[in-house]
Amino acid sequence: MEIDPKTGVLKRDGVESKMNPYDLYALETALRLKQQYGGVITAITMGPPQAQAVIREAFMMGVDRGVILSDRRFGGADVLSTSYTLAQGLRAAGEFDLIICGKQTTDGDTAQVGAELAEFLGIPHVTGVCRINDCNAGQLSCDLDLPLELQSIQIKLPCLITVEKGIFEPRLPSYRLKLATDDREIIMLTLDDLPDKDPVHYGLNGSPTQVKRIFPPENNNAREMWNGTEAENSKKLFDFLKNNKFLQQLR
Repeated sequence: MEIDPKTGVLKRDGVESKMNPYDLYALETALRLKQQYGGVITAITMGPPQAQAVIREAFMMGVDRGVILSDRRFGGADVLSTSYTLAQGLRAAGEFDLIICGKQTTDGDTAQVGAELAEFLGIPHVTGVCRINDCNAGQLSCDLDLPLELQSIQIKLPCLITVEKGIFEPRLPSYRLKLATDDREIIMLTLDDLPDKDPVHYGLNGSPTQVKRIFPPENNNAREMWNGTEAENSKKLFDFLKNNKFLQQLR
């Protein structure tokens, strides 16, 4: 992935589109819920026209509808502007009961879009969902994978969740579905199709954060060989960590 040295944003034009790996788990979660409770699944993404390949892959997994937000005025968006654009796109695409997002993307790795999207839509949300227990009476019951514990919660619909890797094993795309959905329409939305048509709120114009400087990480291959007893080398290692401030004295 190349980065524009002047703007500090990812270069997406002309780059082959690929399904974000974490979103495969979100798609599989949606497909499992549809199998159990019914419904219609819509896959929505934001990107250049070649993002149609991602939607086609979603169709091959069993998704019913596909929407792409594609407009040069969306280019250069940070996570906040991206979330706002997706929220506007969801409002334009129709009503929904549940939004399922992957944990994060593998290019930006911020894991912020899901939560920000829910805030823009004004709906409750939870992150880190590792298990769906039930979905009825207008609420979703699920387990959250927290750093030190597993928490079970209930959240009212409509809501947004982000799912962890491994919640389900994603299925492979179906060649039969590929043939069946080859001519299925993909809805393309531009800024002119959204409720808020003010270009100031999108792309670089609507991004409060921007990359100031880009530089490659420094390579440090320096190493030392220590010869001595276990006690001597242990003391050397301790002193090295302490002197380089990897260790701090507890008070």
